Amino acid sequence: MKVIIIEDEKLSAEHLSNLLKRIDPTIDVVNIISSVKKSLETFADGVKADLLFVDIHLADGLSFEIFSKINIETPVIFTTAYDEYAINAFKVNSVDYLLKPIGIDDLRSAVNKFNKFNYQQKANVLENIAQSYAGAVKQNKNRFMVKMGDSIASVKAEDIFHFIAEDGTVILSGSTGKRYVIDYTLDQLETLVSPELFFRINRKVMVNINAITKVGSYFNSRLIITSPYLTSDDSIVSRERVNDFKLWLDK
Repeated sequence: MKVIIIEDEKLSAEHLSNLLKRIDPTIDVVNIISSVKKSLETFADGVKADLLFVDIHLADGLSFEIFSKINIETPVIFTTAYDEYAINAFKVNSVDYLLKPIGIDDLRSAVNKFNKFNYQQKANVLENIAQSYAGAVKQNKNRFMVKMGDSIASVKAEDIFHFIAEDGTVILSGSTGKRYVIDYTLDQLETLVSPELFFRINRKVMVNINAITKVGSYFNSRLIITSPYLTSDDSIVSRERVNDFKLWLDK
């Protein structure tokens, strides 16, 4: 069986690929695609597979855009970091869905379900995805995959104090003080996380509102926040963001 994985988190893609090999060594992951744009290019070139594993929310947009622009009849298993309540509708409109971090038993069950899939359902699957998707796209990304030793773990958004850009990478700083490198830019994160929960205070820091313990005045019409694990140099709200920051705090 040939499989294509559409996933923008490198760790999640590698984890899924490894689990598939453990379930069935004959499964061939022919491509791992990280964006809507690359997916459209790949399918336009005629690349095909027997089954797609598709993350719902990619860094450059929503994965449904792929299906809306190109006719793809391949069965889909969605992978998602959304809470279960937000994607229940996918149970009837795709082969299955998997909630991250993906476990081998859930994956095996989904693959078995695919093997029993009625291929005459394909047209109905893609026709109905749009309606189901409308209820899910309003949800923001609420967990991130991070590497912990030889495995990966899930960090909930509410447990993240800051996202910090350092030396060309972005660091997720958790409420415990632990730091993890993630595969997103701050520009991408601004479109993914809840705008009620996170605010980008300057060019290198995005902060969780619940991690702010104090806000004070700073010279040159700027503000400075106090937050655990954040240095004073990184705690300054840039002048052009001050007004929006005040409005954000007052919501």
